[in-house]
Amino acid sequence: MKRAPASSIETSAAPRVRRGYFECRFGQLHVHNAMPPGGGFDEGTALLCLHQTPMSGRVFRHFLEVMGRDRSTYAPDLPGYGESDAPPARPTVGDYAGAMGDFLGAMRFRQIDVLGYHTGAAIAVELAIARPQQVRRLVLVGVPMFNEVEREAFKRSPWPAPVAEDGSHLTAEWRRSLEWRGAGVSLETMAQRFAEKLNSGSNGWWGANAVMQHPMRERLGLVTQPLIVLRPKDDLWEATLRTREVLPRARIVDLADHGAALFDAAPGVVADATREFLKG
Repeated sequence: MKRAPASSIETSAAPRVRRGYFECRFGQLHVHNAMPPGGGFDEGTALLCLHQTPMSGRVFRHFLEVMGRDRSTYAPDLPGYGESDAPPARPTVGDYAGAMGDFLGAMRFRQIDVLGYHTGAAIAVELAIARPQQVRRLVLVGVPMFNEVEREAFKRSPWPAPVAEDGSHLTAEWRRSLEWRGAGVSLETMAQRFAEKLNSGSNGWWGANAVMQHPMRERLGLVTQPLIVLRPKDDLWEATLRTREVLPRARIVDLADHGAALFDAAPGVVADATREFLKG
């Protein structure tokens, strides 16, 4: 496994960062996006970024500012998170992927690269399987390849924890957040991330539930596109390594110096590894 080097981002003109709404099967889909300042024909293939739950596309705000320098980059709020409308019932990973497919159809992309983070990684895999001609390359950041012990533990104690009148669910989630904080992340940033988690409300656990039921081991083996796996030192550190069991030749880049707030603390590190792979 290769250890990621320090970021080597070049100074360049800032991209245009915007937000907008699109229609999908669950209603309105809120999308964060960044476009190169020139908007010319020399852009790289557009990049779709899919976040972990119970967060939103806001986790990519710094990453968009970096990746958007040379390619259009999109970060939707998954249905039920951020400012996107929620599904009417508990969705599957396939349901989330279908909503993302609605967005790709509305944008009329001929080809697109996809980066998936935790929950987003499972959705990225489903998109790649469903749209082999449209999805060109995959970047998976933290792969939720859970074993049966981990699935059973989630069934007994889903997270985020249900709302408790005494506020104990807040303390539990805050401690969980701090456990995988990682280096270079301020308390202020942690507080912002914590608030983002709470914003999803009582159904915030739906994304994790979908992933726990997703047969990642079987589905990952059906991906035909080139892919790279980035492995931050977070709660999926061990689960991510299991990709070796399915894809023994997969390139895995360890980001052991960074934790769950990777995209806040080191967006340039992720951008460097992503750019190198996408241009290959």
